Amino acid sequence: MLPPLKALPVFEAVARLNSFSLAANELNVSQSAVSHQIRILENHLGESLFQRQGRRLELTREGRQYLDSISHSLSQIEEATNRMKGLQKTQIRLAVYSSFAVYWLIPRLPELQYLHPDLELSIEMTHGKPDLSDRTADFFITTEREKRGFVFEHFYREELFPVCSARYLETIKAKLGVNTEYDLTRLLTDRPELLAQFPLITSYSIYERHTEDWRNWFDNLGLAMPSQVQFHRFSHLMLAYEAAKHSLGIALVNDYMMSEKNEESPLFKFPNSAFKTKVNFYLAFKESRRHEDAIMRLHRWLGKEAQILPKAP
Repeated sequence: MLPPLKALPVFEAVARLNSFSLAANELNVSQSAVSHQIRILENHLGESLFQRQGRRLELTREGRQYLDSISHSLSQIEEATNRMKGLQKTQIRLAVYSSFAVYWLIPRLPELQYLHPDLELSIEMTHGKPDLSDRTADFFITTEREKRGFVFEHFYREELFPVCSARYLETIKAKLGVNTEYDLTRLLTDRPELLAQFPLITSYSIYERHTEDWRNWFDNLGLAMPSQVQFHRFSHLMLAYEAAKHSLGIALVNDYMMSEKNEESPLFKFPNSAFKTKVNFYLAFKESRRHEDAIMRLHRWLGKEAQILPKAP
């Protein structure tokens, strides 16, 4: 039996906006009309779709399941209607981690805009693992690799290496008694543990534990991390990167943060000292939507740009 069809777009709007009043404004109806349609749908289904958490409105477990089941059908109806009207959907929402968005994606967006001027891209920045759902985004760059009904394609293997500012590099050379970057490179190639003489900048976000990034860096070189190290601790890789820019010490950052598209990068990359983490990034989108024009175009463009990124061995 079909549900009350008039209630479905109302349900989708409330779920997406987490608000009856915002959904009413978007749909240009009264809030009481929105509440009425949700009650009709809940009565038809015999389930509560929303619950209050303090001042927040959230979907119940049944509400989330129902939204995941019907959201693609609603998108298909909208897309079919637009095709009949001669309109082509060009809007697409991309969910991506904050540091990846800031340092890798945004410097490349002018090229995407040049190649696809009618593609309207909305960026949804995420800090944790995003909820793979149409209500979050249409397309994802994520470390998740499994969810029923989704296509996953390997995009990037994470790699970390130490960096410092040009100004702090002079401090390092002076303390180690070398005059040129070439001499410094030769010295650190033989004795990479010398970096521990300087303040090390550590971030929490990759290993969910401070100093774990540097411990893995030393382990990768077959060395034990010295017990007497001065650390500057930050919650996120972006903060560690900015701290290194301002000469606070030496940071371990991701290679995509040193993109050749980002010509303003002021950091010196220490050579021959990178290590690969166990984290892989994937492109993800619903299998049922893989032939949508906007998703195909974004997929092709990201795939081309990803050719410069390290791949899993």
